[in-house]
Amino acid sequence: MRFRVYMTYLFSALLLSLLVGCSKKEPTEPTELIDKRSGCQIDTYGSWTSPISASDVYGLSDNFGELQSVNDAVYFVQSDSSSDGRVGIKRLELDGSVSEVVSTDFDVRSKVHEYGGSPFLGIGQSLFVSKAKDQLLYRIAPNQDPVPLTPNGTRHADCVSYSKGSRIICVREDHRKTGMPVSGLVALNLNFSGEGEVLSSGADFYSAPRVSPDNNQMAWISWNHPNMPWDNTQLWVGELEPKGGLHNARRLIEDREGSITQPLYSPDGQLYFVADFNNWWNLYRINSEGELEHVLDMEAEFAVPDWKLGNHNYAFESHNTIIASYSHNGVASLIRIFLDTGLTESIAVDFGEISQVVKGENGIYFIGAKVTPEKGIYKVNGRGTQLVYAPQLPVLDPNYVSRAESISFESGEGEQVFGYYYGPVNPDFIPPKDSRPPLLVMLHGGPTYKASLAFRRDIQFWTSRGFAVMDLNYRGSSGFGRKYRQSIYGRWGKADVEDAVRAAGHLVNKGWVDGLQLAMRGNSAGGLTVLSALAFFDTFKAGVSYAGISDMEVLSKEAHKFESKYLEHLVGLSGEEQNIYRQRSPLYHLEELDEPLLLIQGSDDAIVAEKQSKRVFNALKAKGVPVSYLAFNGEEHGLKDPHHKVKALEVELAFYGKVFGFTPAGEQALLQLENAQNLKHGE
Repeated sequence: MRFRVYMTYLFSALLLSLLVGCSKKEPTEPTELIDKRSGCQIDTYGSWTSPISASDVYGLSDNFGELQSVNDAVYFVQSDSSSDGRVGIKRLELDGSVSEVVSTDFDVRSKVHEYGGSPFLGIGQSLFVSKAKDQLLYRIAPNQDPVPLTPNGTRHADCVSYSKGSRIICVREDHRKTGMPVSGLVALNLNFSGEGEVLSSGADFYSAPRVSPDNNQMAWISWNHPNMPWDNTQLWVGELEPKGGLHNARRLIEDREGSITQPLYSPDGQLYFVADFNNWWNLYRINSEGELEHVLDMEAEFAVPDWKLGNHNYAFESHNTIIASYSHNGVASLIRIFLDTGLTESIAVDFGEISQVVKGENGIYFIGAKVTPEKGIYKVNGRGTQLVYAPQLPVLDPNYVSRAESISFESGEGEQVFGYYYGPVNPDFIPPKDSRPPLLVMLHGGPTYKASLAFRRDIQFWTSRGFAVMDLNYRGSSGFGRKYRQSIYGRWGKADVEDAVRAAGHLVNKGWVDGLQLAMRGNSAGGLTVLSALAFFDTFKAGVSYAGISDMEVLSKEAHKFESKYLEHLVGLSGEEQNIYRQRSPLYHLEELDEPLLLIQGSDDAIVAEKQSKRVFNALKAKGVPVSYLAFNGEEHGLKDPHHKVKALEVELAFYGKVFGFTPAGEQALLQLENAQNLKHGE
């Protein structure tokens, strides 16, 4: 069925191109060939002139963070490309107007658990904000200088108001002593700096403190090594005392194992949360009798992995209705749940990604990214949605936009694997007869993350130049249930690599891509998949690794606290059995890696240290493999400065041109490729 749909799409696109045709033009260069029938220029895949530049991909602000309702406005964080990717806070009024309340010069960002999230809290006219540079929590009030409230060496995030005690309650990560940081929940004074009062401690990690409507009770989540928050977590409640202290702390649902997340009190004080007890992250509640109830049973995900704090997939529209977002087979949807009947109604189904569902003064708001270029903050309007704020983005001609085709195929042990295929689209060009496009397999990080259908300008950058793209949800990806998410456990560095190889083979066998021009790119864990595929298989002819993990042994010893035990699940072994780590690590198998490689790295990366990428580069350079190394000073894990992102993308395009023997259109980025004389085009 998918094949018939895809062929129908291709036929329609071909028919449209024949009817509309290319703009008739004479060759501007003696070497240009024009197809007489269509008027299109005939040119090699990859060398097509595209209206989508690297600056169009990363040059404007479009990254949103936490949404939060404060009084009669909605506050949100947004990055600013003109400020080197630094983050400020903006205020969205009921009339749709937007103003800046915290400048990007302040740079709002938390590093709790290293990945941060939920970096501010609004109360009245004041904001309590985590600053990226020093990780102190500041009170920012009108006409006053920011006042730091927390000690040096501590990090705070995911804060909530506790109005009875005139305090805020936050997740704290204390780095003041040697060794691993200490986590806990603390209550901070609204007006004076200090240690604060520790409300709960002893667990390895904490998240999501939530206070009941009557201010008498608090719920929260904790978990311990070797679990990650998407493995097994604990739900707790305790009684809050106005004068300080938390009493009668007790764990709920001790007889059920799973990932519990996003606790939230209803207007009448019932505790709701999301858990994957039945394989899927579904909504549950503790009813008035203290019993567990399954609110809505669906084979869909009502949560995402908590790499960052402050995820919100549902909110109470009223005492009887919930607005919730979920993902099913990669499609994001928004529904209204009627709690008295259990009935639901669909609100939106045309989004690729929905996040930060929150209740505002006059309705429910959320951040949405559609499968088309539209993206912004939306408001639920009856049985539909209304775009109320959109960032400034380049306007894209839809004739140059490639639409995703959902693909599934069989991988190792007969398991189904999923992804999205984007064919090359450019109305000005046609390829030489009987040629096929180069394939770029994209690999997300994590590995517990996901590819989604949300519109991505970086994908269109490639497809408009004549590349085919496969955005892969290899085994271990989220969005397909707990079982699929954990299917990589014990097999990291094997299952994900096999899935990438099978994905490429699947598309080659269909005749959609050129089997001699297969490339892959990935960041972090995706970078490990890139390096491993090149070292252990000969399928791919080029790879690009953004801060890719190359040495599991080093990662197991040097990983920050949040991920320090992750390998015990991913590899399935204790830290003492380092020989298995070496068997899975591409760094120790570089003698088998002969294909060209581009390594891109931040100098200040605390998650994947720069020395890992440098070791790979030096070894391959000495071996004679075509290899390039691109480092960015001051960058951490994942490039944040838009200027650096633009340069990396342009260098990556030049790299593929060198490897596959085509000349990219436009001005060429400077690429320093060692051992370029050893490139083997078409072999």
